[in-house]
Amino acid sequence: MCGINGILLKNNSNKTFIEKQLQSMNNQIIHRGPDAMGFYVASKENNTIGMAMRRLSIIDLHSGNQPMYSEDKSIVIVFNGEIYNFKKLRSDLAKTGIIFKTNSDTEVILKLYESYGEDSFKLLDGMFGFSIHDNHKNKIIVARDYFGEKPIYYKHDESGFYWASELKSIINTQSIKPALSKIGLNLFFRLTYIPAPFTIYDDIYKLEANKFMVYDLNNNKIEIKDIHTKTNHLKSDMSFNDASKKVKDMVFKSVESRSISDVPLGTFLSGGVDSSIVSLCLASIKEKKIDTFSIGFEKTAYNETDKSQIVAKLINSNHHEFVINENDMRENVDFILNNFDEPFADSSSLPTYLVSNKTKNHVKVALTGDGGDEVFGGYNKYYIGKLNNRYTKVVPEILHQQINKFTKTLLNRKEDNRGLKYKIDKLLKAINYEDSYYWDIISLGFSDNDLNVFFNPNFKIENIFDYYKIKSNIKYPKSLNDFRTIDLHLSLEGDMLVKVDRTSMLNSLECRAPFLNKEIYDFTMTLPEEYLLKKWSKKHILKEAFKSEFPDGFLDKSKQGFGVPVGDWLRHSLKNELLSYIEPKFLRTQQIFNSQYITELVLNHVNGKHDNAFKVWSFFCFQKWYVNTFEK
Repeated sequence: MCGINGILLKNNSNKTFIEKQLQSMNNQIIHRGPDAMGFYVASKENNTIGMAMRRLSIIDLHSGNQPMYSEDKSIVIVFNGEIYNFKKLRSDLAKTGIIFKTNSDTEVILKLYESYGEDSFKLLDGMFGFSIHDNHKNKIIVARDYFGEKPIYYKHDESGFYWASELKSIINTQSIKPALSKIGLNLFFRLTYIPAPFTIYDDIYKLEANKFMVYDLNNNKIEIKDIHTKTNHLKSDMSFNDASKKVKDMVFKSVESRSISDVPLGTFLSGGVDSSIVSLCLASIKEKKIDTFSIGFEKTAYNETDKSQIVAKLINSNHHEFVINENDMRENVDFILNNFDEPFADSSSLPTYLVSNKTKNHVKVALTGDGGDEVFGGYNKYYIGKLNNRYTKVVPEILHQQINKFTKTLLNRKEDNRGLKYKIDKLLKAINYEDSYYWDIISLGFSDNDLNVFFNPNFKIENIFDYYKIKSNIKYPKSLNDFRTIDLHLSLEGDMLVKVDRTSMLNSLECRAPFLNKEIYDFTMTLPEEYLLKKWSKKHILKEAFKSEFPDGFLDKSKQGFGVPVGDWLRHSLKNELLSYIEPKFLRTQQIFNSQYITELVLNHVNGKHDNAFKVWSFFCFQKWYVNTFEK
């Protein structure tokens, strides 16, 4: 696990300048790789190319240093991530007579590329972001894994081409701050995050998951290609029992493949379905006791450590439980949010950072349950999406509007409490009579109508999801597979994986997600919908596959996840900072927001008239980023 950086400067052969730039870029991401660093700089036809990396040593600790070169030094690679099937790939290559000098997965990628070119990328099972300079073909290739677990940012202009694992490395090379992206701005306030290929900056992009870029040095043009072409998921006629057995076998094998490590390894154990299953599988595979890690909260409404304790006892793990209070999270708000380099309002990033921070003192790698909801259909929004279909067919829209009016006062919450009122309110607000309702369900921030009055007119962009509708070929999502496909492109890549990567790597901790396995994902996409979402049971087949391993009913217990009382903070400890962001002079200087609307929204929340936690927190996170970026 590492961080990578790269530069191509056109018509510039100043190697010393490139080396200094790479050093500066590397210094921005020391947390991603504190164990080692490396550089490569070369000039060719008046262009200067540089690649660099910071290394967190996990596999082949002594001989896996980078950059790594081909035998004739004509091909060079820097790599961030882990290839879980590298031993099998290495064995297959060795049978053809290829000789290896290291035991690293980096060398396997290099030898595969030498043998099969770009087609080799589809053989990789893992999480990765890497770049290759091929002197033979006079090309630079930059690639990102299937789910987008590892990030790649890039910028291409008349001066050159820049790429990096984190946005801060590219920003550090620019003499002036790039302009604000209106597309990124609109996406953030709809979703509370910005999915690839966009960022908050104009002309800086994220390489999308399952893509690789080819930069042709002969004509200075970029071509972006798919690693895996679109899969046609033909419906399976496999019985539920057979499919359940296959799921169990595939999950065990995936956990085993992701447990290869030359350093200590453990699991995050929240007590939910996904982390409990991953922990159980790892404990079954390993001969020695495994280490499990959970985080608890002093505030009982958010504390669910009893579930993780049950699993830890069941699998006989060395369990580490860290109890934190609100002060622990509030004290780290600035540090955590600023590390994302662009606005990011998923408040669960705060406890994710803290559990990573505690875990790093014991192990260097942690397996997580991330991806289980996307792969097996576990989110409430999937159920809401299906419920929306049924509800809108039975309840006329005009009646629903009356229900909303009646319940508005009844459900008005003055505190950030995630109880029954919150759940009912959220459900009713999610009901949508438009064919594109699922796009509204995933909009955790502001609705499109909200943004019409939230932004000053010149910042509002219409039809902000059109790019993703075209990409997914799903304009009007109806089925569970439609919902999951949209999430694969948006919330998984743009939210979940960003949160885990940035917070864990900020602590120099590697996280691996066994459920993010293309083979498992493709299999579940072929299954009948009721295998995954059956009546009130979400992730039905996964629970059935593993229910015999747990106490009766354990996998059916609800779990709320990493809830954080940001609504309360905004009324108390963060109040003064929040109010500074709605000062009239500051808002006039920005010229982004309708000051009357946002001021009313914020004050209604601060004064306890309405619980506007999600909207105000999104605004707060944006303004914090804006001040840190443009005002300092």
